[in-house]
Amino acid sequence: MRTDKAFLQVQNLSKSYNLNGPPVFDGINFEIQKGEFICIIGHSGCGKTTILNVLAGLEKASSGYAFMLEREIKGPGLERGVVFQGHALMPWMTVIENVSFAIKSKFPDWSKAQIEEQANKYLQLVGLHGANKKKPSELSGGMKQRVGIARAFAIEPQMLLLDEPFGALDALTRGVIQDELLKICQETHQTVFMITHDVDEAILLSDRILLMSNGPNAKIAEIVINTLPKNRQRSTLHKEARYYPVRNHLVDFLVNRSKQLQAEVANGKSLDGYQPIIVQPGVEELINL
Repeated sequence: MRTDKAFLQVQNLSKSYNLNGPPVFDGINFEIQKGEFICIIGHSGCGKTTILNVLAGLEKASSGYAFMLEREIKGPGLERGVVFQGHALMPWMTVIENVSFAIKSKFPDWSKAQIEEQANKYLQLVGLHGANKKKPSELSGGMKQRVGIARAFAIEPQMLLLDEPFGALDALTRGVIQDELLKICQETHQTVFMITHDVDEAILLSDRILLMSNGPNAKIAEIVINTLPKNRQRSTLHKEARYYPVRNHLVDFLVNRSKQLQAEVANGKSLDGYQPIIVQPGVEELINL
């Protein structure tokens, strides 16, 4: 099956866990360009994590395809870094050993000095250079998550996949790590696909936001272009002229429009061939894809 030149392309993805039941999601199509930060939002049960797992090569779709750089994703690979909500650190290793282990897996020919230099570089970027020798049990939840982020970046993946990585953190810690993630992505031009339930987080970090209807038979209902300036900062986000149009649009979808779509499906409406609409809040209304 041929693809175009998009960095990542998802074609007609569908997932069913029960042969006799409806699919969790169906007909999922989207593209990601190199260097884009994409967030996906939707209610629990719409299959966001399953889509991410398919992109990570950790789960197979029932039908459809996912391509990265025109190669079909068929399994895990070190060209894709994954950060889950749980930090998944190896408890018997120190901070730097956890990061170094991943680096050695990606770059087996590197010397010990090269690996240590790479690990220190990314631990410093997430503000953990002074915690190199600590074990995970000695770290706070936020610090553990920073280690996970450093480890994912340190293998220099072509794409970063984030599954609600800040969901279990307190608001202050979450904000600090959001700022660090934004800074690193701006410096490295990293391509990112991120699941979040936090509307403000999506507005702060993303270039585009994919909005999913409720499952089962979930679809990507809208693709929202983030119209805020690229140099946005968390501390001044609410002062941007287009912040509230974007935020209100996202909240209205989650509270109202996603449920309307679900009700239409429950009443027998077919969404076969459904195409999402592209929305640019604060700039123009709706443009059919």
